[in-house]
Amino acid sequence: MRRDVLDLRAFYANPLGEAARSAISRQVRLAWGEARGLALLGLGYATPFLARFTPTAERIAVAMPAGQGVELWPEGARNLACLADETALPFSAAQFDRALVVHALEECDAPDRLLAEATRVLKPNGRVIIVVVNRRSLWAGADSTPFGHGRPYTRRQLEMAIVHAGLQPRAWSRALYAPPWPAVAGLSDMIEQAGSRLQAPGAGLLLMEAEKQVFAVRPKARLARVVVPALRPATAFPAGSGARKSNLSSHETLA
Repeated sequence: MRRDVLDLRAFYANPLGEAARSAISRQVRLAWGEARGLALLGLGYATPFLARFTPTAERIAVAMPAGQGVELWPEGARNLACLADETALPFSAAQFDRALVVHALEECDAPDRLLAEATRVLKPNGRVIIVVVNRRSLWAGADSTPFGHGRPYTRRQLEMAIVHAGLQPRAWSRALYAPPWPAVAGLSDMIEQAGSRLQAPGAGLLLMEAEKQVFAVRPKARLARVVVPALRPATAFPAGSGARKSNLSSHETLA
């Protein structure tokens, strides 16, 4: 059963939620920069992390799962959020340059179909950041927070799910090193910095960036050749090699 949108909104209004918002937003900001001129998709409950891109992105759409409910967003402006079946998104193919999947995969009954839909609506060479709860963290058992519900993941499990969806993993990282205890929420920034430097394995969240790759197909006789733009060199990973480790706070990260 999915967390209700009202529960999610309330969580991000309290100190623990603010720590989670800060940890995720930092990585997304480093990955996308200002996202100037890009089409962005949020899938799940992504509004706390997309608000800063509204002035610079070409357009933003947020699809919230039917089992969760939807909220009007952003407040006081034209609504950009819709209620959707996460396994049948109401968008045509190849619409978005970037996608952020958060509070989505863990509680989905068909995570493979969700990822397939995210892949479908990405443009060729578009990128998605997928955020899930780390199975080996305290947050996975913190059922007083949204992260304590649903299916937690290990890095390997997340990578396998991404590859199965036809995406190429590019980079991964951990975030949210502060424990899910309200008493230490005020120290979350300091704990996050220390955890990032130490690359501690018990962080609450795993983040993985993946790319939608398009490959040229050899044409049959008498058919015109289809020209596909070259993929990004050097930083791409060979198929099956897995995503590289990154703390997503350096220049060799999701950016």
